[in-house]
Amino acid sequence: MKRFHVHVHVEDLAQSVAFYSRLFAAEPTRLESDYAKWMLDDPRINFAISTRGGKPGVDHLGFQTDSTEELAELKARAQAADMALLDEGETTCCYAQSEKHWVTDPQGLAWEHFHTLASIPVFSEKAPQGETTSACCAPTTRGKPVGIAVRSSSSCC
Repeated sequence: MKRFHVHVHVEDLAQSVAFYSRLFAAEPTRLESDYAKWMLDDPRINFAISTRGGKPGVDHLGFQTDSTEELAELKARAQAADMALLDEGETTCCYAQSEKHWVTDPQGLAWEHFHTLASIPVFSEKAPQGETTSACCAPTTRGKPVGIAVRSSSSCC
């Protein structure tokens, strides 16, 4: 089963954590100095906030899958729809090791499809010197990941 994902950039993490904790009637399942995440079951959503972005607001949307098979299905759908796709493969981001790819809708809104493999103690592993990355490690335009031709692996993050 898939879980809807929303990532929002915020200016004041503590204020936003307090607001969303009241709104969801739940404390974050992961809380760091620059990031918080709620894994809610009703509705089934992975809602994350961070201070690692530019302008406050929705950074990207996506789907978190429970299996690699579901992730492969989402990738096949994107390819069948002739969507540009950035395949990061296994990468680290948002205190997690994941397998992921990105697509961008016609308005430029980034969609992340990912399967989480493990929790890690850092936001992401360091990018090679000279590379810049967004909050979620994908090449960006206007702060959003950009879909590019499918490739088998990524040096991102």
